[in-house]
Order: sequence, then C-alpha cells, then structure tokens
Amino acid sequence: MYQENVVYGEVLGAGLIADIASPDGEGPFPVILSVHGGRWIRGNRKDNTAIDVREWAGHGFFAMSIDYRLVTGTPAPACYQDMFCAIRWVHAHQDTYRLDTDRFFLIGMSAGGHMVSLAATLGEGRFHRTGGWTEQPDTFTAVISVSGAYELRRLDWGSGWMPTGEPWDEARRYASPIEHVALNNRPILIMHSDDDRSIPVGQALDMVSALREAGAQHSFLHYTNRGHISIDSEVVADSLSFIQGLRPGV
Repeated sequence: MYQENVVYGEVLGAGLIADIASPDGEGPFPVILSVHGGRWIRGNRKDNTAIDVREWAGHGFFAMSIDYRLVTGTPAPACYQDMFCAIRWVHAHQDTYRLDTDRFFLIGMSAGGHMVSLAATLGEGRFHRTGGWTEQPDTFTAVISVSGAYELRRLDWGSGWMPTGEPWDEARRYASPIEHVALNNRPILIMHSDDDRSIPVGQALDMVSALREAGAQHSFLHYTNRGHISIDSEVVADSLSFIQGLRPGV
C-alpha cells in the first residue's frame, strides 16, 4: 500500500501532508516516521533528506514521511509541533493500518535530525499541541539523527529558530537537544561526519559526550569523509541494524 498527500493534521484550515506506505500482510507493523532536513526553511518529504517510504515498507515497516510548516511561513516551534501531530496521528491510526506502536521510530536528517533528537530528550516540552489528535499519546521508541544539530546557540543557521515573544538566546537554548540530555531519554543513533560543512562535527561529539555522561542509551557512527550525510542506502542499513539491536522492552 502506498498513499500520497495524506492529511495528518490541520492548522488554521491548512492541511499537513504526508506520504505513507505499508507492507502486505496482517501486521502489526513497526513504524518509521521521517522528518526532512533543510534548516527549517526548505525541503520536503520527497527529497534526499527524507526516507523513501516504499523502500521502508519493503523492510516490513509502516513508513510515513511528513512535510511540516517551514519557518519562512510560520515561526518555530510550528515545525516541531507538526512532527508531534504526526506522532499522534500514527497512534490514532494504529488499528486502521495494523501498527505496532511499541516499535515506533523517528528518523531525521539535519534540521530533521535536530527535531527528532529534541523529541528524544525533551519530548513535547512546553510547546502546546496543534494540528489535531490532541487526546492521543505522543510516545515513540527511539530516534535516528543523521547529520543533526544539538546546540542551536553555536550554529550559524540556528538563528532560524525564532519563536515570537521569546528572548532570542533562551528560545535557542530550550530548543537545543543537548540541554535536555538525561538518563531516561529515548535511545538515539547519531550519525555524523568530520567534513560536515553545515553542522560542525563538534556538535555531535559534544552530544555523544553528554549522553555518555548521563548514561543515556545511544550509538554513534562517526565518519571522516561523508559530508552532510543524506538518507542513502548506507544510512538505511545502519538504521535497521540500530533498530534490530535495541534492548527488548525499550
């Protein structure tokens, strides 16, 4: 099953759109939700910063790739709120698509990596629910962050995270995943390369150090020459290995 332009939420009369794909069979199927990159200002659910949902369906997953409100149109944290709307949509449609929401994984690249990492460490935080499905859970199992950002105050394009009515520095501090690292964070796989010109590798190294110090479950794949890593076949293979290696009951 493959469907394009699925409306997963609605904000001020505008639909939030996703593509979904599901394997044949009875299920229940594990879930992978993809959050694209583009510095929160560009990108979409079909580009190389997002998964190919049909490919993941071939691996036995219910796969969903979302568009979200970009900061060029609606200031942050709208993009983050939309991601959580999609998480709740999955829970609301658990029976419809025969989903195993106890095996529910988020994957994001670049700005998407930032958002899934923030979800793993902060959760919904102080951001109120928008888009619908407000009575549904916001839970998931683990996240995969590909070339993600972890400290917005030390990132040049972190200036794009500019909520209205909040002090500039505090808003970026609160939206930095490294600020919320704790033992009970959701497990996270971090992939980063030394020659990433968009997000310095030091961001990943600092995040991994903080996770290690907190005792939080994590894995780190550290590359030397892969640049700003996109969602390619190697990322898919490494993501599947991470998912398969998670401790039962996580």
